[in-house]
Amino acid sequence: MWFPTVWIYLVPFSFAIEFWKQPVFWLGLVFVTFPLNYLVYGLNDYNDTQADALNKRKGNFLFGASYSGEELRGIPLKTALVILPFVIVFSILSGYKMVLLLAFMVGVNILYNFRPFRLKERPPFEIIIQVGYVFTAFFSVLLNGLDMIPWQTVVYLCLFAFQAHMAGEIMDIEPDLKAGKRTTATLIGRIPSKLIMLGLLLVEVYILYFWFDDLVLSGFLAIFVLWLLIDLLFLFRGKPYTVFQMKLFGIAMNVSAILSMLWILYSGCLLHPNF
Repeated sequence: MWFPTVWIYLVPFSFAIEFWKQPVFWLGLVFVTFPLNYLVYGLNDYNDTQADALNKRKGNFLFGASYSGEELRGIPLKTALVILPFVIVFSILSGYKMVLLLAFMVGVNILYNFRPFRLKERPPFEIIIQVGYVFTAFFSVLLNGLDMIPWQTVVYLCLFAFQAHMAGEIMDIEPDLKAGKRTTATLIGRIPSKLIMLGLLLVEVYILYFWFDDLVLSGFLAIFVLWLLIDLLFLFRGKPYTVFQMKLFGIAMNVSAILSMLWILYSGCLLHPNF
C-alpha cells in the first residue's frame, strides 16, 4: 500500500506543465515515497505488533513488515529524524502554511495510532480518518505552487482512500479478530464489508464517468466492480482469501497503481470536471 501517497501527490500535475523540470517536484516526490510512508506505516506497525504477528500476509515487501515490539522500539525517534529535515526544508520553501499542513498530517497519524485516541480501533472513524491521505494533494499544490484541485477531485480522492482502506480490512478480518482488534470489517463481517466497498466503487465509477468524462479510469474500476460482484455472488462470498490469492491481489494493485498514475499525468483527467 505504498502507492496512495504517491498517486495522490501526482494528481495536481499533468505532462502539459513539464513538472519534471522542477527540482522541487522531485524533492516532494522523494518525501511522499519514503519519509511520509515511513511515518504512516512505521507508526502503524509500532502500534499493531500483535495483529501483525498473527497476519500471514505480513512480513514481506508486498504487504509490509511483521516485527516485535522490541524490534520496533525506536520507530518514533527514527520517524522524527526521517521527517524533520523535510519539514524544515519545505517550511522554508513554502512558509507557515506548510508548517501547519505538515503538523496536521503528523497529527492525523497520532490520532489514528496512539491512545487515548487510537481511531484505528474505533469504527467507523478508522475509515473516515483516511481523508488524511487527501492532504497529500494539498501538500503537492502548496509545495509546487499549483492551482488548487477542484472540490470534485477532493470528493473522488476521499472515496479512493476509503475504498483502499476497506480492501485491507477485508483481507485482515481473521488476524484482527484473533488479536481483538476492532474494525468496521470485524464488526459487520466480510460480506457486508464487500458490499460497502462495492458501493464506494460504484460511486467512484459514476464520478469518473459523469463528472470527469474519463472512460479509462471509470472503465478500469467498472471491471473491478464486475470482479467484486463475481467474488460476492459465486467465488469467495464470505470465505477468507488464501495468502497466495492475497499476493496476487497485491501485485495487481501495484501494477494498476503505476498504470493509472501514468494515465492521470498524461490526461490530467482529474483536474477538469465538467461542471
